[in-house]
Amino acid sequence: MKKRILLIQGHPDSGKRHYCHMLEDAYAQGALSGGHELRRIDVGKLDFPILRSQEEWEHGVLPPSLEGAQQDVRWAEHIVIFFPLWLGDMPALLKAFLEQVARPGFAFTRNAKNPFGAKGLTGRSARVVVTMGMPAAAYRWFFRAHSIKSLERNILGFVGIAPVDESLIGMVANMDAEAANKHLSKLEKLGRAAQ
Repeated sequence: MKKRILLIQGHPDSGKRHYCHMLEDAYAQGALSGGHELRRIDVGKLDFPILRSQEEWEHGVLPPSLEGAQQDVRWAEHIVIFFPLWLGDMPALLKAFLEQVARPGFAFTRNAKNPFGAKGLTGRSARVVVTMGMPAAAYRWFFRAHSIKSLERNILGFVGIAPVDESLIGMVANMDAEAANKHLSKLEKLGRAAQ
């Protein structure tokens, strides 16, 4: 079954080519070879302000530079988010992007019957692809993958995106070519299957 897939590159350094970009390209190659429709957002190339208050988030105007991103999220059936683990979490620029895009009235709506919010992005699935310097097993079991769980539950799940799968790739700085290519091959297969 063909899907509409949105790839969100969350590495803030768009001036250099990082392993996150290679993983995204591998997934994209697989998705296109599988006949899926594909759109891409490179957060590092976008210019937008950070939100500084709840009032601004709830009642402010979405920056024009992010209108296309919201349209892409609405269009997508499957969303894949790529980012490096920085200080145990996603980079601040990616978090700022998600805060801007996932605004009330778009990602969820509140009313008297449902003060916690009706999910606005149901019917979409996601995959989170995270690179890190530590072993992925250490992050998953010792640190309990806290930031990934927060992203899955408090952002993606809150707006109705489910299921959410994850690909945690550790020891990136010390990875040899064989291991790097193995992960790229896995991402290409996931892209072909739209998973």
